Amino acid sequence: MDVIRGIENISADLQCAVVTIGNFDGVHLGHRFIFRKLVDEARRESCPAVAITFEPHPKMILHPERRPFYLITSLEEKISLVAAAGVDILILIPFSLEYAQTTADEFIRDVLWERLRIRKILIGQDYTFGRGKEGDKTFLTESGRRLGFAVEVMNAFKVGDTTVSSTRIRIALLAGEVRFAASLLGRPYNLVGEVIYGNRRGVRLGFSTANIRPDKELVPPRGVYAVQVLLEGNRHRGILNIGFNPTFAGQTLSIEVHIFDFNENIYGKELEILFIDRIRDEIRFESPEKLIAQINRDIFQVRGILKEET
Repeated sequence: MDVIRGIENISADLQCAVVTIGNFDGVHLGHRFIFRKLVDEARRESCPAVAITFEPHPKMILHPERRPFYLITSLEEKISLVAAAGVDILILIPFSLEYAQTTADEFIRDVLWERLRIRKILIGQDYTFGRGKEGDKTFLTESGRRLGFAVEVMNAFKVGDTTVSSTRIRIALLAGEVRFAASLLGRPYNLVGEVIYGNRRGVRLGFSTANIRPDKELVPPRGVYAVQVLLEGNRHRGILNIGFNPTFAGQTLSIEVHIFDFNENIYGKELEILFIDRIRDEIRFESPEKLIAQINRDIFQVRGILKEET
């Protein structure tokens, strides 16, 4: 997949395209449903399949007061997932307060038509763009009739009775519903992070752990999770705790994973954590001995959960 950063870098040779536009945070099952349709239509028209998105996410510019920014995917993950969906070209448009003043008509004329000569555009049911969100499906359809391109509005994609959306997935993750979130994403939610030095309390309890500094602000709530761990191309099973270690009056939130049947020095290395299930809340125990007993029960339960995942 070709990645074009900035409208000005779109080749003059690109004079035929089937396009979709969106933020695509998470590249979830709904997005992938649109991408499959996009690729099919592009092949039928003998044109490239083009996805247009914005970087950074518009809400980070328009609403900087809303912190933290709970993005499901990093830019690198988004690019990789869009490429895996078969899209030919991804156009990344730098988003700024100045660019936010672009009208829907200007965007259609300057980007979709002058730069891309689109044959067709696919959009989600509720997607809007342009200043004042005026670029809705009615505006696009009228522009298509005038300029000569087709517009298709995709129905909402559902898993069971749930409409798949980035917002719904964020809500699930922030509630600790990682298995449900995975059913909407089409894959487990992940965090990537460097292994950093912690207080080594896990070693003293008999369970060595790797503390990680996560790459994203969207961290599931405090508790104990069954996880898979990717390290240098190898997949391991493990149990992860997010919390303050209340048994020891901890004051700093930590994310630490105990990798099963593993005993290597991995400080400074990068781990990818895949969240499979949440097994319990964080609990304060009366003594280290009671905590150790609970950890052993947790490990037994998590091994059973992860055995079913293979």
